[in-house]
Amino acid sequence: MQSQKIKKILISSSLIITLLATTITQTTVSADANEQTQTTSQTYNDQNSQSASSNPDNQNQTHTLSNSYVVYGAGASDQQELNSVLSVKNNFKKLTATAADYKQYIDPNGSTTNEAMISSVSIVPTDPGSGIKVNVNKFNGRNNITKVTAQQYAMVAQMAGVTDVTITVSANTPVSGESALTGVYVAIQNDGVTLNNQNTQAANQMLGATNDAINANKGNNDYPGKLMAAVGDTTKAINQNRKNGKEPSKDEIQTMLNHRLFLHGIYSETKNYEQPIVNALIQFNNSPISSSNDYSSHVDDTIKNVKNSSGQIMNHAKQFLNSKDGQEAQNWFDKLVQWFKEIF
Repeated sequence: MQSQKIKKILISSSLIITLLATTITQTTVSADANEQTQTTSQTYNDQNSQSASSNPDNQNQTHTLSNSYVVYGAGASDQQELNSVLSVKNNFKKLTATAADYKQYIDPNGSTTNEAMISSVSIVPTDPGSGIKVNVNKFNGRNNITKVTAQQYAMVAQMAGVTDVTITVSANTPVSGESALTGVYVAIQNDGVTLNNQNTQAANQMLGATNDAINANKGNNDYPGKLMAAVGDTTKAINQNRKNGKEPSKDEIQTMLNHRLFLHGIYSETKNYEQPIVNALIQFNNSPISSSNDYSSHVDDTIKNVKNSSGQIMNHAKQFLNSKDGQEAQNWFDKLVQWFKEIF
């Protein structure tokens, strides 16, 4: 009887070891395959980079972040409360958006003061392919961003060249929210990337161009998402034309927009407000990002985020692998895999 028990234990142990060995082998093979895929992808990217270098307009114009940031408006008070509202963590880098930043990134011909810079933002890098998601959070129970919607922020930031981030916006007093994008651009700049001014100006023009249409349909919570998805689809069509060497005319751009407004079911609600949007799309067409190799894929990600969204909350940022606990978990998993490899 004792010998039979020992035999069963040995058989069970053998099965467990075999399963573990198979798992490790599969993991190793998968890792080798991934490495091969990454090598092939890198070769492809290198070829794309060489092609882009011969045509500067086709170089990649979209960028994400390597760090998380909170950017306070220079006139914002209650920073401690804003930290809570904007879900700021200890690893966030803290910056300030000033009137000079507003003039640089939003309106070179405009004027404002530091005291008028109220809206603040936090920006968290997210997984590749996640696009842009935006939360407009209430401050002490009040929605103090009175004009700009989450969907506008998302698509406009994408048009400016930002991607794969979650942006959270709030203000301690009521403001239109139009200067909040300044903080996003300041974060990108401090992360080591200089956004093209033509791209940001075209994007900022779209922010103002869509305000009247959204205000006219403010009773429909789904409208901002559908409008900005139609705008995004049109910028994608422009990008595909430009990459194929075709320069769309004003009439063609207007036809592209009308078609996509119809597809999203909002043509009749938008047709009286579309001319400023067409003008902003023409400005986009004249900007380097309209020819960017990587724009279409990134704008697709953001279109998915905005088109079915309703209201001001699009996403709760998950930055597990950016956090200390997440890094410790990743290190623990790496050690576990290495331990199994050493055993077998």
